[in-house]
Amino acid sequence: MQNVFYYGILWKHYKNLPKIMIKAIFFDFYNTLGKFDPPREELQARACGEFGIQVTPEGIARGYAMADDYMAREAARLPLRERDSRNTKEFFAEYQRLILEGAGVQVSHELALNVITRIREFPYDYALFDDVLPTLDMLKKQGITLALLSNNDGDINKLCDDLGLYPHLDFAINSQDVGAGKPHPPIFLEALSRAQVEPEEALYVGDQYETDVEGARGVGIHPVFLDRDGLKTDVQDCPRIEGLAELVDLVRKMKEGEG
Repeated sequence: MQNVFYYGILWKHYKNLPKIMIKAIFFDFYNTLGKFDPPREELQARACGEFGIQVTPEGIARGYAMADDYMAREAARLPLRERDSRNTKEFFAEYQRLILEGAGVQVSHELALNVITRIREFPYDYALFDDVLPTLDMLKKQGITLALLSNNDGDINKLCDDLGLYPHLDFAINSQDVGAGKPHPPIFLEALSRAQVEPEEALYVGDQYETDVEGARGVGIHPVFLDRDGLKTDVQDCPRIEGLAELVDLVRKMKEGEG
């Protein structure tokens, strides 16, 4: 396996990179391929307004970055589907409290729970980011196997069908399929098995450091950190991109060992 840490440090300069032939790319779903529709920032502002809480889009984006890190850690420790109702309420109260803390607003756990309960009453759906299908098409034309790996507990096949993803993906796996979610190895190993590739021939693209970057790296897959909001510039031990369109050029440079 290539020295991933060394590779990541050098990546931003594109110098002295080893040649790596990528045969498969696996993707996270939320905030990587998909997003809430309407956007969660819009839902958040609407609910907060009902409770007299004033927030800004920029503040909410910072808050979600903090809260999503918390969610990733907690989901890896104990999936939500395995928690009792009291523990689930505590989790969501803390999640919402962190969103507002990141936005510069301090609230009690009780108020935080009331806000997120209201948000979950709003109708919403999922939508793809604009750069998803064009990027998948370009990668597909290169003969690369593409797949979705998600900790989503819902029907992953229905989700892919509803969003029109399946013509662009070879398969999708969620945590229920293998009995464990990211960052634990089973979901990554199952993807490698289905794609019939070695770990060093695969990339994993996701927006959470602990579950996506460390999870992929733990089984030898090359991680790529997607930072759509540009809030986590401190991630330097693996390639970091701010949009999926950058992935096509990244794969080319890895293939050529360009420097």
